[in-house]
Amino acid sequence: MNGELSQKENLLYRALLALVLIVLAAALRIAPHPWNFTPVGAMALFSGAVLRDRRLAFLFPLLALFVGDVFIGFHKLIPIVYASFLVNVVIGLWLRDRRTIGRISVATLLGAIQFFIVTNFAAWQFLGGYPHTGSGLVACYIAGIPLFWNTLGGDTFYATLLFGGFALAERMFPALRVPVQAAASRRSN
Repeated sequence: MNGELSQKENLLYRALLALVLIVLAAALRIAPHPWNFTPVGAMALFSGAVLRDRRLAFLFPLLALFVGDVFIGFHKLIPIVYASFLVNVVIGLWLRDRRTIGRISVATLLGAIQFFIVTNFAAWQFLGGYPHTGSGLVACYIAGIPLFWNTLGGDTFYATLLFGGFALAERMFPALRVPVQAAASRRSN
C-alpha cells in the first residue's frame, strides 16, 4: 500500500511539473516572437511524451492554443492548425517511454515537417492567395519555406527547454524519477 501511494505521488509530481512547463510554454506563445517561432509544436510533443493521461495530453495543447488565440486572434485555418498540433501529440505518444536525444530530435523534425505540409496545403486550398493548380500549390510551399525554418527553430529550441528541463528536474529531485519497477514493466508492455 505504501509503495502504491509513493507511485501515485510520483505520478502526481511528474504530471504537475509537466503541466507547469506546458503552461509556461503556452504563456510564451502570446509574447512577441518571430513568425512561427513558438513553443506550441514542442509543447504538443512534450505533452504526448510526458503526460500519462492521454486525454490531458491532447487537451492541454488545445487549451493553450485556444487561450493564446483569444489574445492573438482567430482565423479561418484554426481547425486545421489545431488538428496539426494534435498530430504532434501523437508523435509525442511514440516518444513516451523511449525518450532519447536522437528520438526527440527526429520527433521534433517530423512535427515541423507535418505542420509545414498540412498548414501550407490548407492555406493554398482555403485562403485563395494562390491559384488552385499544381504550380499554385508549389508556389505556396515555396513561399512557406522561411516559416518552416522558423517553425523548426522554435520547435527545436522549446523542445530542448521542455525535455531538457524535465530531465534535469528528474535528476535533481528523486520524487520525480520513474520508479525502476514501473519503468521496467512499461518497457515490457
